[in-house]
Amino acid sequence: MTEIIFVVEEAAEGGFSARALGCSIFTQADSMDALRDEVRDAVRCHFDEGNAPRVIRLHIVRDEVIAA
Repeated sequence: MTEIIFVVEEAAEGGFSARALGCSIFTQADSMDALRDEVRDAVRCHFDEGNAPRVIRLHIVRDEVIAA
């Protein structure tokens, strides 16, 4: 695996959550900067040394509600 993709969403209670596609990795943080660090750490912990993907892609999903 050369790349892992995370879906990032704003959490209802504040902050952000990130869920990996195809792997059982989930993490959360109060800010995007902190989330990036948490995602890197979670990937390092999930994969054995030498088997971790080289690229981590964050797909940021944001819902926006507008008046009709």
